Amino acid sequence: MEKGQISRRTFIKGIAAGAVSVAALGGIQAGEYFLDEKAKNSKPAVTPTVSSGLTFTPGEYTATARGINSDVTVTCTFDETSMTDIVIDVSGETPDIGAVIGDEMREKILSSQSCDVDGVSGATITSDAVKTAVADCMSQASGTTVTVGGAGESAGATDWLGTAPEIAEDEITETLDTEVLVVGCGSGGWIAAMTAAEEGAKVLVVEKRETPTGIRHDIGAIGSKLQLETEKKFPEFAIDKMEALQEIVRYGSGYVDSDLIKVWINESAEMVDWLTDMFDAEGSFRMDHEGGVGNLDDPGRDKGYATGHSPNLTENAPEDATTEMVFQKICDEHGVEWKLSTALVKIELDDAGKATGILAQDQTDEHYIRINASKGIIMATGGYCTNTDMMLALQPMTMEMKINVPLGSTADGSGIKAMLWAGAQLDPTHASMMFNRASCLPTETAGYKTNGKWFWFGEQPFLKVNLNGKRFCNESGPYEFMLHSMYMQPYHTYCDIFDSNSKKYAEQFDEVGCCRLFPFPNGAPSNRDFDSVWDQLMTEFVDEGYLVKADTLEELAEGLGLPVEDFVATVERYNELCKKGVDEDYGKEKHRMTPVDQAPFFGIRTGAWHLTTLNGCRINTDMQVIKEDGSPIEGLYATGDCTGGFFATTYPNLMTGLACGRTMTFARHAAKQLAKK
Repeated sequence: MEKGQISRRTFIKGIAAGAVSVAALGGIQAGEYFLDEKAKNSKPAVTPTVSSGLTFTPGEYTATARGINSDVTVTCTFDETSMTDIVIDVSGETPDIGAVIGDEMREKILSSQSCDVDGVSGATITSDAVKTAVADCMSQASGTTVTVGGAGESAGATDWLGTAPEIAEDEITETLDTEVLVVGCGSGGWIAAMTAAEEGAKVLVVEKRETPTGIRHDIGAIGSKLQLETEKKFPEFAIDKMEALQEIVRYGSGYVDSDLIKVWINESAEMVDWLTDMFDAEGSFRMDHEGGVGNLDDPGRDKGYATGHSPNLTENAPEDATTEMVFQKICDEHGVEWKLSTALVKIELDDAGKATGILAQDQTDEHYIRINASKGIIMATGGYCTNTDMMLALQPMTMEMKINVPLGSTADGSGIKAMLWAGAQLDPTHASMMFNRASCLPTETAGYKTNGKWFWFGEQPFLKVNLNGKRFCNESGPYEFMLHSMYMQPYHTYCDIFDSNSKKYAEQFDEVGCCRLFPFPNGAPSNRDFDSVWDQLMTEFVDEGYLVKADTLEELAEGLGLPVEDFVATVERYNELCKKGVDEDYGKEKHRMTPVDQAPFFGIRTGAWHLTTLNGCRINTDMQVIKEDGSPIEGLYATGDCTGGFFATTYPNLMTGLACGRTMTFARHAAKQLAKK
């Protein structure tokens, strides 16, 4: 790709550089319990970074800092003028990601004698924890306050794309040949590999992790056999295909490829039927259609669609059964070959610009591998959720809304970058799938440097107030509508407020999709049940200080750091509207107007759970990766979150499983195209 073709990114990065300081404010809220006039107009003090010229009291010093999954522990050894050794324990972090960065971070910190170093791409939170702990050790040893600063704050201004690496021929010590090469093995990679192999192609799967990831358990489709069967009893579940197309286009504000969307609409049923038959034949899983569209008598602003399908364990399933085990059997039966712990380096092109294969690197001994694919490549590498540079450059608003929790995509954008280096066109807009399922402590606010807990209960449409104690929007509807409204509030954070009647109200809400906490109208089980979620809240969340429990509204406000008088007035107003049965302020449905009047009362600070990014490289209706002029890069296909053209602006989550269904449908389509070449 020529530099002129990506000039718009420079403009976006300029915007991001000015936005990073705003994101940083989200982590400096501790100790300020509500936004009084003084707090609104003052700037938090920032301690400058000290990384050189220090003297130390010789010895060993230990400190810990919170990572994504665990406490990261660092022990630094100092002589009078320098740091001489570091021992970094990241063993509790995400396998194959944060848990393997210790040696690299040790080398960076020792060579620079500073806590201000670049983190490891894809492991930002663990990297930040290491740097924070090192700063603590330096502070102990020097008697001077040392904090982490520059490197992380300037990340959004870096060139996240860079250039394709140059690998000398004599460094490539292994060559493999296949027909269909699948790069990445998650929801898309599994389907691509099984389909291509069933169609008779020789298939090799390359995956950077030690084991492939599983598939999501909400798979969107229109017109499956299961869906058509439930429609006989529940005709309201029927979906008009043209209406579905228009709905997806509307959610994307038109920044989508309607013809690409039609591929999912017309082919998703066949894909789900194929999976259903596969599960039935194996016996460990059955496919359930998640039949539910909400309250038809009081439908509200936003329509739900019964598109969801989930594989659930059968009574005869082994205790350790997983969908990956089922898929592995199918792959083994058809001779699929694997290269695990092998990372993509770049896509190789011939003189005519056709993709002929990839260069990859073995993650065990770091030797380089050339893999030739005579029929073509299917990229299923995911988005760029863990690539902080890309996120700050392309989605600074998302970074300001999110709270880090241990669940979500682990993709680092390497597949997207490789396709761009090969000449691909990038989506013009940049979007994410965010759920309001992340919480932080009452002394914290949202932002990508804030670590918190996964809060499944967050999508229930209870009363929500900003940090000034004021209600600010209709709490019902697509999850991201709520989060985008949150972005317009102080510190991009709000509080969920509910009372002891929550179980009755949650059932009354009649939610659709993955946030539903009761069986669907057609009997299909929900992803989680109310009692398990509530029990976790009442124990783990209360014990760790995330959920505030109070006997009075005044006590609740104080515990959440909200102005008491304004908060109590908000609740009283809301309760009056609930009694009337009409939301005169924001238009929420009557059956979701539930009062907060039964003690004890509960509240929690909430932000965005960033599940995955949704924009990537453009593809055509045969899943070929396309260039700026719309022509395909021959031999290069893609599916899933590394692709574009399907989503923009907001994820239409009321079409349950749409992203996963898109990924799997497109993977099957691409595999069939390649296998017949």
